[in-house]
Amino acid sequence: MSNPARNRINSVRTAFEIIESLQDLDGAGVSDLASHLDVPKSTAHNYLSTLEEMGYLTKEDGQYHVGVRFLGLGAYVRNRRKIYEIAKPEVERLAEETTELANLLVEEHGTGTYLQRASGSRAVKVEAHVGTNVPLHCTALGKCILAHLPESRVESILEQVGFEPVTPNTVTSREELYSQLDRIRECGYALDDEERIEGLRCVAAPILSNDDRVLGSISVSGPSNRIQGDRFRETLPNKVLETVNVIELNVTYS
Repeated sequence: MSNPARNRINSVRTAFEIIESLQDLDGAGVSDLASHLDVPKSTAHNYLSTLEEMGYLTKEDGQYHVGVRFLGLGAYVRNRRKIYEIAKPEVERLAEETTELANLLVEEHGTGTYLQRASGSRAVKVEAHVGTNVPLHCTALGKCILAHLPESRVESILEQVGFEPVTPNTVTSREELYSQLDRIRECGYALDDEERIEGLRCVAAPILSNDDRVLGSISVSGPSNRIQGDRFRETLPNKVLETVNVIELNVTYS
């Protein structure tokens, strides 16, 4: 969660609203984008042409799209995170050993962002990808992070995002969420029983520094018909906790 800017520059905000809208719309022409953002066509055209000239947008058959130049920025941001380089081989090993989808999530501005995803031989394909932002309260990964943030910070995040249900199983009350956070701190891992994606279950654990700061979280996720019973409640939690132990040792002594 960011602090409000004292002297907000509206042109900067508009530029990024355009970029984010082009991503959401999977490309758009001048008229469609202007209508989507409720701005004059001339304004939309000026921003689009400037961003294209700078190399951040590309134009194909009259449609503007986010350009590959953003890949360089994304790679730079990810590589700046020490936890990514340390966790990467362990997340890949976790995916291989479980045959499922393994993930690394970090928190910034009160939102979770996938920093890495690794696919095992039976991993399902879901819509999220590296860089996707998700609410913290509806994922096992996010709940692991919330469980180890100061309570005042958790309250601020919840005030911002609320408890919007994503599926019928999403936690929608502060009391239930806080009860789950207590259990996470007690047992060391979190469960997601189809709370963000129907039909998908997830087991996650937080990565903590030696002074108990939460650096991120890792998880294994897969279809509910494969992740059930002892595999959901014991086998995968143990495997995730083993992986976290290795990552935390490497963080401490690297």
